[in-house]
Amino acid sequence: MRIAINGMGRIGRLLFRRLIAHENIEVVAVNDTMPIDNLAYLLKYDSIYGTFEKEICIENDCIKVYNKKIAVFQSADPLQLPWKKLNIDVVLECTGSFTSGAGATKHVEAGAKKVLLSTTGAEDIPLLIYGFNQTRLTPETNIISPGGCMTNCCIHVLYILNSISIKSAHINILHSYTSRQELVDAPNKNFRRGRAAAESIIPVEIDLQKSLERLMPGMQNKIAASSIRVPVANGAMAIFTIQLNDEVSAVHINTIFQKAAGNSYTNILDYTEEPLVSLDIKGNTNSCIIDGTQTSVMGNHIKVVAWFDNEYGFTGRMIDWLELLNKTN
Repeated sequence: MRIAINGMGRIGRLLFRRLIAHENIEVVAVNDTMPIDNLAYLLKYDSIYGTFEKEICIENDCIKVYNKKIAVFQSADPLQLPWKKLNIDVVLECTGSFTSGAGATKHVEAGAKKVLLSTTGAEDIPLLIYGFNQTRLTPETNIISPGGCMTNCCIHVLYILNSISIKSAHINILHSYTSRQELVDAPNKNFRRGRAAAESIIPVEIDLQKSLERLMPGMQNKIAASSIRVPVANGAMAIFTIQLNDEVSAVHINTIFQKAAGNSYTNILDYTEEPLVSLDIKGNTNSCIIDGTQTSVMGNHIKVVAWFDNEYGFTGRMIDWLELLNKTN
């Protein structure tokens, strides 16, 4: 499979690192408006995941790594990219700017066969979560939204718990700061996002509820979601406060997740009773890791906690999608 990455931010660069030596997937080209020397530097040195193990150098308009040359383009318009000439099978759309059907279709018009977003796209793009509803993929589906890191964490927890019938669910995500926040206090149309990200606990609005209701229509008007950015550079914790129809024990809840982790959810959901902190899940490839030590119950009210690496876990699911597309095409 021949792929291109459009947008070399946090997700695009991590995908590059993880895919560059993949056995069945070839990174042919990347596109980003940043200077090529800055791109090579950011691929080599990463403050979260460390220095890349192999030499990365620039050769003409290419980045060379593992003796492979990857073409680098700097176009802001996907229609100007040579995807047809390069015979691109899948474009990983990682800019966050082309998430509507019309926007993502520009890559198809430029010659790519399929487009895989790195976020939850507009409602005119199928929302397909690997490990949940990927079987709904059809040969005619050219643009795929794999959700985001929060959706990939939460949907599995809600689906599993709904087997014992959820009356209502509130989800609060404690999330590391992101590039859409400021390093020091600065003007921002969202005043809170303009405050220094590494200095404060900052509430941030999210649309997670809409994504989850799209995936589980029976949960309409039963879900609320909020997010708080905390002063760490990586890692997240989802806290589920759920009211069930019937009373249940913490042991029963944990047993359900233990069984899921060992069976159909292997490599998607994990379970632990280790005394973890957020740093311990850096580089974890699961979409969510249930922390059994934090499960608590009061009658039919339960609290469940799940950890996730908001970058590594999510890119793991995007790679799963690529491998699935490679098998089905």
